[in-house]
Amino acid sequence: MTVRTAPTHALGAGRLRAVRTLLDAAFDGDFSAEDWDHALGGVHAWIEDERGIAAHGAVVQRRVLHRGRSYRIGYVEAVAVRADVRRRGLGGAVMDALEPVIDATHAFGALSASDEGAALYRGRGWRVWEGRIEVLGPGGTRRLPEEEGSVLVRAAGAAGPPDAAAPLVFDWRDGDVV
Repeated sequence: MTVRTAPTHALGAGRLRAVRTLLDAAFDGDFSAEDWDHALGGVHAWIEDERGIAAHGAVVQRRVLHRGRSYRIGYVEAVAVRADVRRRGLGGAVMDALEPVIDATHAFGALSASDEGAALYRGRGWRVWEGRIEVLGPGGTRRLPEEEGSVLVRAAGAAGPPDAAAPLVFDWRDGDVV
């Protein structure tokens, strides 16, 4: 099992189509155009086998305001494993490749996990964000209570984890903000 990494531009049109196909199947058709857009522009990690893309994940840069400071964070997107090879460690292998990217280049990591996916991240030391989640959007700052409890964070470098007594205020984007 070889995990490959590359920035979006180096994947090529064919591999990007294959990744999108995996994501559409893994998310049962609930992977929107905005979700796809969120996964692009960062560093991808993927595993291929004789059937094609078996697993994928990406880290993209986002901005988060916290305690009056703007942080450049590594946000994990589009983690999926093909149905026929699940529960074989491929998701963990993809994260093994992505977490060093976060650790080396970002203040901390964040992601939004489904109930099903959260166990993978918690087992790797990610922790559920216990504080408020907000977004800085066109209309100002707005709380996102529906996102609270599904966002996980990972300390990176010397910065340490953010303080849950203050909210994480994510940058605006189309589709799901977090």
